[in-house]
Amino acid sequence: MKRLTIFLLNTLLVSMAFAQTQVIRGTILDTDSKSPLIGATIQVINHDPLIGSSTDLEGSFRLADVPYGRVDLLVQSVGYEQKVIPNVLVTAAKEVILSVEMSESIEKLQEVVVTAQKDKSEVINEMALVSARTFSVEETQRYAGSFNDPARLVASFAGVNSNAEGNNDIVVRGNSPKGILWRLEGVEIPNPNHFANEGSTGGPINALNSNMLANSDFMTGAFAPEYGNALSGVFDMKYKKGNNQTREYTASASTLGIDFTAEGPFKKGYNGSYIVNYRYSSLQLISDLGIIDFGGIPKYQDAALNINLPLNKDNHLNIFGLGGISSISGEEDHENGDPAYRGVFGSKLGVIGASHVRFFNEKAFLKTTLSYSGTQLESIDEYVNDNDEFYEEENIAISKNTIRLQSTYNYKFNAQHKMETGVILSRLGYDAQGKIFNYDTDQLEEVLKDKGSTETVQGFVSWKYRMNDNWTLTSGLHSLYFNLNESISIEPRAAIRWKATPRSSFNAGVGIHSKLSTVSTYLARIPQDNGTIWQPNKNLKPAKAAHFILGYDYQLSPQSHIKVEAYYQHLYQLLVENDPNSSFALLNESDAYGAMPLVNDGKGKNYGLELTYERFFHNGLYYMSTVSLYESLYTAKDGIERSTAFNGNYIVNFIGGKEFAIGQPDKNRVMFVNAKLALLGGGRYTPIDLVASQEAGTEIYDETNMLGRQGEDVFFLNLSVGIRRNKGNTTRELKLDANNVTGNQALVREYYLQPTEEIEKSYQLPMIPNIVYTFKF
Repeated sequence: MKRLTIFLLNTLLVSMAFAQTQVIRGTILDTDSKSPLIGATIQVINHDPLIGSSTDLEGSFRLADVPYGRVDLLVQSVGYEQKVIPNVLVTAAKEVILSVEMSESIEKLQEVVVTAQKDKSEVINEMALVSARTFSVEETQRYAGSFNDPARLVASFAGVNSNAEGNNDIVVRGNSPKGILWRLEGVEIPNPNHFANEGSTGGPINALNSNMLANSDFMTGAFAPEYGNALSGVFDMKYKKGNNQTREYTASASTLGIDFTAEGPFKKGYNGSYIVNYRYSSLQLISDLGIIDFGGIPKYQDAALNINLPLNKDNHLNIFGLGGISSISGEEDHENGDPAYRGVFGSKLGVIGASHVRFFNEKAFLKTTLSYSGTQLESIDEYVNDNDEFYEEENIAISKNTIRLQSTYNYKFNAQHKMETGVILSRLGYDAQGKIFNYDTDQLEEVLKDKGSTETVQGFVSWKYRMNDNWTLTSGLHSLYFNLNESISIEPRAAIRWKATPRSSFNAGVGIHSKLSTVSTYLARIPQDNGTIWQPNKNLKPAKAAHFILGYDYQLSPQSHIKVEAYYQHLYQLLVENDPNSSFALLNESDAYGAMPLVNDGKGKNYGLELTYERFFHNGLYYMSTVSLYESLYTAKDGIERSTAFNGNYIVNFIGGKEFAIGQPDKNRVMFVNAKLALLGGGRYTPIDLVASQEAGTEIYDETNMLGRQGEDVFFLNLSVGIRRNKGNTTRELKLDANNVTGNQALVREYYLQPTEEIEKSYQLPMIPNIVYTFKF
C-alpha cells in the first residue's frame, strides 16, 4: 500500500511537471454591431501540433493545452478581414480571456491568402483613425518606471511629456494637462489620481489599478466625435471582465502599496462574473503598525470592482466602480527649531455606474449608462507670523458630485456604413468654500463660497464609411451645452485613412474641440472695497482648439513599423486675465489658481513633428524609439506671443526590454530586463522677484519676464529587472523597478519659501526604487 501511495504521488508530480499548459478562451464579435461571429476560427500561430478552435452560437471559443510563454493568435471568419493577436502572455495561474473584434471585408476575393501580419498599431475605437494608440495592462506592468500606472506609461509615446518633479501630469503636444479627459467604461470620470488638486488631471499615484484594466486607448489629437470636453488628450480606460468559469486571485506587495485582486463566476453554469481589487499604502501600513512615526507620510487606499451580469441573449448588465482616499500632513521648522509651517491635504474620489446593453438584432444595439461620481478636497496651510502665531494662508474645501446619464445607439447598415449617435446628460452639484490670505490687506478673504448645481448636455453623431478595404472615412459632429452660463459649442470632426499598399498607409484628421474649466474658475469671488462680492467669471465660454493632423505609417516587417505624424493646433477662446497689461493665461496652469477676472480673449498655437519606430514584442524582445519636435505658444491680453509653460521643444525616448528563459526548462523561469532612456527639453517658468516677495511676505513673480526662463534639459534612465516563474497553478514574480537610476538632478523651476524668505530650487524627481512581489493563484 505504501509503495502504491508513493507511485501515485510520483505520477501526480510528474504529470504536474509536464502539464505546463493553460487555457485561452473568449468571444469573437463583429466590430461594428458587437454581434457574435459563429464559426470563426482561432489558432496558435507556428505551433506543432496545431492548437485551434472555432466559435459556437454565442461567438465563444476555447483553446486548451496552450503552453506557457508568449503566443500569437490568428483569427479568421468568412467575409471578415483576418486578424492577428500578437504577444499573448500565457501563465500558470490565470486563464487568458480575450474579446476579439473583427471588421467585415468590403471586397469579396476569389482567393484568401493567409499571412500572419501583426498590426499592433490598431486602436480599439474604430472611429479613431489618427493620433491614437492602444496600450495593454501587460505593457503598463512591463515598461520601466511606469509603476503600473497608465499615465506614466503613455509618457513614452510620441508627443507626450510628463512632469519631471514626479507628478504623473500628462502634457500632450505642449498643451496644459488640464486639457485631458478621463473616461472609464465609456463615461467621463473625475481625475482618478490620489492627492489630486482642484482642476488637475494628474497626481503622484493613480487610483486605477492595472490589475483591473483591459486594453485601453489613448488619443493625442483630432478625437472621434463621441469624445467631448477634451482639449489635448483622452484616456479611454476599460475594465477587464472577471473569469466566469474559474476563481483566480492576485496578491501583490510593493514599496508603494499592498493590494489584492479576486475574480470568478457567481455560480456554475452562469456566464456572469466579478472582479474586485483593494490596495493600501505600504507606508501607511507601516505607520499604523507603529514601526515608524513621523509627519508627512502619504496615506492612501483605493478599491475597484467590475461585475458582468448577462440577463439573456439580448440584454447585458455591467456594474463598475472606483474609490480612493488619500491624505498627507506636514510641518516645517526654522533652522533654530521654531515652528514655521503646518498643513494638511486630503482628497476623496468615488465612481459607481451601471451599463445596460440591448442587442436588437445583428445590426443594432443600444448602450445606456447611469453613473454617479464625487470628489472631495480639503487643503489647509498655516504659517507663523511675526508674533510667533500660526495664521491660515489658505483654507480650501471643495465637494463635487455628478449624476450622468449616457445613451449611445449603434447601427450597422452594411459592411461599408456604420452610424453612432448618442446623448450625455450631466448634473453637476458643488459645494465650494475657499479662503486665501491677502497680503495687501492682511486679511483672510473668501475666494469661493457657493453651493448649488448646474447641467451639461452633450450630443454626437458619427458615421464611418469604408469605401473599400483601402479607404476609410469617419466624420461627425459633437455639441456641448453648459447651463451655468448657457454657452454652446458646435464641433465638426473628420478623419480619413488610405491604405496605399499592404504595408503603408496615410491618414489625416481635423476637428474642433472644447474644454470647460473647473467649477471653481466660474465661481471665483473677488471682494470689492465697498464690501460687495464680484463674480466676474460665470459667463466664460469653454476654451477651444482646432486640430489638423497628417500621418504616415509603414510596416517594415510583421514585427515592426515606423510612424510619422505632423500636426498644427489653433487654440482660441483661451481664458486670460482681463487686464490689457497682463500676460496670465490659464493654459499655463496644471491645477487651481488664485481668483482673478478672466475673459476668453487668449489664443495660441501648437505645431510639431513626431517620429516613432517600434518593434513589437516578438521572441522575447521589444523596443521603441520616439522623437518629438514641437513649439507651443500663446498670446494673452497684452498681445505678446510667448512660449507656454510646457514648451520644452523636444522629447526623445527609447524603451526596450528582453525576456529569456533561465534554468531548466521544466522550472518555467523567465528573467526580464526593461529600460527607458529619455531626454526632454525643460519647461518654462517665471523668475521670482525676491525683494518684492520678502516685502509682501508671499511669492511675487517678475511679470516683466513671464515664462522667460527655461528649466534645464531633463535626462533620466529607468530600469526594471525581475524573475517570473510558473509552478503548479501559481505564477510568482519578483521585480525591482527604479526610475532615474543615474540620479540626474536637472533644475525644473524656482519657488519662494516663506519660512526662510529665500528662493529655493526644485529639481527633477530623484531615484525611487520600487520592489514588487506578485503572487497569482
